[in-house]
Amino acid sequence: MRAWLYLLAAAIAGAIITTPALLVYVLGGGTVDDALFASLATLMLVSALAVVTMRDIIRCGLAMIVSFLALAGIYVVAGAPLVAAAQVIVYIGAISVLILFAIMLTQSKAGPASLVFQTQAVPAAIAAIVLAVLIALGVSATDWGEAAERVRLATSALATVLFRDYVLPFEVVSVLLLAAVIGGVFIAKRETEQEPD
Repeated sequence: MRAWLYLLAAAIAGAIITTPALLVYVLGGGTVDDALFASLATLMLVSALAVVTMRDIIRCGLAMIVSFLALAGIYVVAGAPLVAAAQVIVYIGAISVLILFAIMLTQSKAGPASLVFQTQAVPAAIAAIVLAVLIALGVSATDWGEAAERVRLATSALATVLFRDYVLPFEVVSVLLLAAVIGGVFIAKRETEQEPD
């Protein structure tokens, strides 16, 4: 019986993701890139909503990985393959896996009945509505005719600028991330040593 529920949920999720793509491609007269962008954007928004609404922390982490993967696909469609590769390597390959390991090392996998952010739902909803209105005003006031063609930046040119002109900030960020990981391991080890037997 549970397998049928999973199949039904997958069919509904597939319909939610492909409907905007079909609307853009068929009714809007868009290109395949536009339809792919609409599909990936819908996947990213749905998975981001799943991250903040589900109570199982492991599933929230997996939904966050799906959201990051959809964002990497949007970068590819936008013509930035190096940024997409960095998104996959850094966020999916490092940050998400680190978060999942941290979750799995904790005792409880499910959140409490009343989470802290659930008590602030009304102010968060008001802030989200204000932000959505500001974004809608910015989108409607933009002259999109100026950006008719996508700018395709060569990966070698971006890599040259990143690793030649900005190599010091790049290395500083890597040292800070390493220090954060070492500090987290040290704190976790100290807490397990202080637990009474």
